[in-house]
Amino acid sequence: MIIHTADFVTSSAKLSQCPKDSKPEFAFIGRSNVGKSSLINMLTDRNKLAKISGTPGKTQTINHFIINDQWYLVDLPGYGYAKVSSSLRENWIREVENYIMKRESLICLFVLIDSRIKPQDSDQKLMEMLGVNQIPFARVFTKSDKLKAEALKKSIKLHNETMLETWDELPETFISSAVKRKGKNEILGFIEQSINNL
Repeated sequence: MIIHTADFVTSSAKLSQCPKDSKPEFAFIGRSNVGKSSLINMLTDRNKLAKISGTPGKTQTINHFIINDQWYLVDLPGYGYAKVSSSLRENWIREVENYIMKRESLICLFVLIDSRIKPQDSDQKLMEMLGVNQIPFARVFTKSDKLKAEALKKSIKLHNETMLETWDELPETFISSAVKRKGKNEILGFIEQSINNL
């Protein structure tokens, strides 16, 4: 897939404010500071489409971007650490869950995982919730350039083994690096195939 156009459409604090039309949507979610904005910018060849910040919790709304006038890329708030009040954080979680569970045009949720860190309970719980509710998702291991090949292989093996303790099979999985532009063709190819299969 070649991305010709990528434009910001709207930021929504809740599901009811999201765009009403039914173009297919592919959403990105992950722990705060997982590299979500960098990945989105890399995929779309836009340096500033998604705002990058060194401060965890920068994304606080459901952000829709229209790609090639054909599908939406959706940037969801990160979970985990963020310097916000607990009530605001709970509101994020509620609205993001609403979006994930009820958005009929959501085709796949990309769960971003920092390849440098060991399996986290928050990631595991999110994926279990997706599995129980039959929400299609894929894993994207980010920041792979920060690890040597053997360490990266070992890290992903640990994540796979942890997941297979409760899962029968592993989901679609991608390895990415925004710095080295790794994983771009694979992720966009998966999105293109998913749209073609609708």
